Amino acid sequence: MTTETELKLRIAPDAAAAILRHPALKPFKRARARASQLTSIYFDTPDGALAAAGVALRLRRDGRQWIQTVKGPAVRGASAGGLSTRPEFEWPVSGPRLDPLRFAATPFRRTLGKAEQRGLSPRFTTDIRRTVVPLSFPDSTMAKLCIDVGEVRTDDGEPVLRAPMHEIELELEAGDPRRLYELAHALAADVPLALEPASKAERGYALRVASVFEPLRASDIELASKCTAGAAFVSIMRSCLAQIEGNAQGVATRDDPEWIHQMRIGVRRMRACLSLARRTIATARIEPLRVELRWLAQSLGPARDFDVFVTATLPDFREAVARGNGASLAAPLAKLAARTTARRKAAREHARAAVASPRFVRLVLSVASLAASPDLMGVSHDEKLARSARDVARPLLKRRHQALIALGSDLAHAAPEARHAARLAAKKLRYAAEFFASVYPRKKTRAYRKALATLQEELGAWNDAAVAARVAAEITGPHSAAAAAFEGWAAARSASRGEALSQAWARFVKARPFWTRN
Repeated sequence: MTTETELKLRIAPDAAAAILRHPALKPFKRARARASQLTSIYFDTPDGALAAAGVALRLRRDGRQWIQTVKGPAVRGASAGGLSTRPEFEWPVSGPRLDPLRFAATPFRRTLGKAEQRGLSPRFTTDIRRTVVPLSFPDSTMAKLCIDVGEVRTDDGEPVLRAPMHEIELELEAGDPRRLYELAHALAADVPLALEPASKAERGYALRVASVFEPLRASDIELASKCTAGAAFVSIMRSCLAQIEGNAQGVATRDDPEWIHQMRIGVRRMRACLSLARRTIATARIEPLRVELRWLAQSLGPARDFDVFVTATLPDFREAVARGNGASLAAPLAKLAARTTARRKAAREHARAAVASPRFVRLVLSVASLAASPDLMGVSHDEKLARSARDVARPLLKRRHQALIALGSDLAHAAPEARHAARLAAKKLRYAAEFFASVYPRKKTRAYRKALATLQEELGAWNDAAVAARVAAEITGPHSAAAAAFEGWAAARSASRGEALSQAWARFVKARPFWTRN
């Protein structure tokens, strides 16, 4: 068995020559480029049992040699920022015939054995012209740059479906994966690159079966109870990065507002993580990333605000107007709706352009490079990173808890600015609590996290109403009938939730912080 670790990026059809000539490659070439024609046949059952298990089975012809390969699912927590790490098993075989006896040498023997019994047959084939450049870096890291140009086509019925493939793979042979990111970042400065989240096998399956994917939500971060702070920050960054890049394709191609919403949450979580880590990682490494994440957040923010306004706030407001017999507002609301729809479309296109830009790709690569060190000790020599995550988390959580407590006096009657500050403080505390909860006993964290989540939701509902009034004023003018009506509606809605907010605050204050020693 070997472990395949590679960074995969899409390129334009005519970009191969520019990559081979790029000056960033010259210092690291350890041999001349070699080109070959690769034909790979992928096998599965008719109902895709191997694909469902995350296992790929192929026969590849390279010249006169045939290789049988089994690849397992990507290693969870080790794959982010375009990098995938997965177990790989290979054997030479005689001719284009599977050798089922080899299945027993893999951890997937039962899955492969059942698939063989049900019937394995070719599902799709890739024909690739591969150019390989061997690389050697000064720190002894060894890698290969593979430029793949070709196509994938179906083998399982008519009509035959095809799709082009143009990509580069930076495959780590030994050493530090950060060298891959540094090279990719240098290439991205001059050559248009895009993240490629799908493997060749996944794109082959997608030819026949429409790819079904959903917005990627934040998942709980499982940290070892005795992990170091450095290892914890790496896991947190990878989780946040996975949510950002996991929603990129949906932002670019789908109209469901949830894609932008989930990417925005991923960006906020990443910003919260870097804010917590800035005391232990050099400012020169952290601050450029925070600047770029702020740019991305500002690119996504208006689109999300208009999505909420159009899909939730405006319908609720119209229902309230209808109950109040506000016929005089019909015309202003129709005008507001039309203008809002146009602004929403423009905001979404702006968000899509940001995610499709080279700047976004470079941001993902830069964050991923920071998170590529197992414990960040190669990035910073702060001794805190070697301490336990629990010891480092305790003062961070305490400081954010106290910041929220200081802002929470009489929130139900507080000024808008005070509520806004409390909402931001609650959000920062919630992210920090979610990041480090797994290093504490689950029973100790449950009540506190639930009370904090309820408080944030109440503050979020107030914020949605405040944003609605602001959006209406921006679109129709601060003195318009629609703006005045929204301002009154937002004030009434906030007042109606005052008791719920007070109760949420009281429950939060009573919840025992889970990081206390006793």
